[in-house]
Amino acid sequence: MRNISLRKVTFDNYDALCGMQVAEAQKGFVAKNVSSLAEAYVAITTGGVALPFGIYAEEEPVGFLMIGYGTLEGENLPSGAYGYCLWRLMVAEKHQRQGYGREAMRQALDYIRSFPVGEATQCWLSYEPENAGAKALYESFGFRENGEMNDGELVSVLQL
Repeated sequence: MRNISLRKVTFDNYDALCGMQVAEAQKGFVAKNVSSLAEAYVAITTGGVALPFGIYAEEEPVGFLMIGYGTLEGENLPSGAYGYCLWRLMVAEKHQRQGYGREAMRQALDYIRSFPVGEATQCWLSYEPENAGAKALYESFGFRENGEMNDGELVSVLQL
């Protein structure tokens, strides 16, 4: 596997990141990156925190990841939704099954555990119930479902 890094979204990489697609069968599992960046803008301009990153293999963008912190105005969040949220994780179709998502997840959790924007005791995420691949990945890092749903998605929590 090539060297993986998380890099801030900039005007230089915005188009490449927004143009990425997942496999057709996965399109119902994750929002388009351009929608995620629009949500990040809304979060930031309404007092929230959104930290979007491109996932890179060497110098090639291969995916997108976004972290949130705190609560978001107007969002229907689960009861324990404070601290960090792994808001988005996607690897472009042609780069899947090469370990990039797993390594990006590891790096994202290391970053979260550095408490870049504030202290927290947990990180949460949500995913579509039929997305068995996401469930397996998240559980391998210690995330556990807490019995709640968020907009039709299962909520899973990791104690930091």
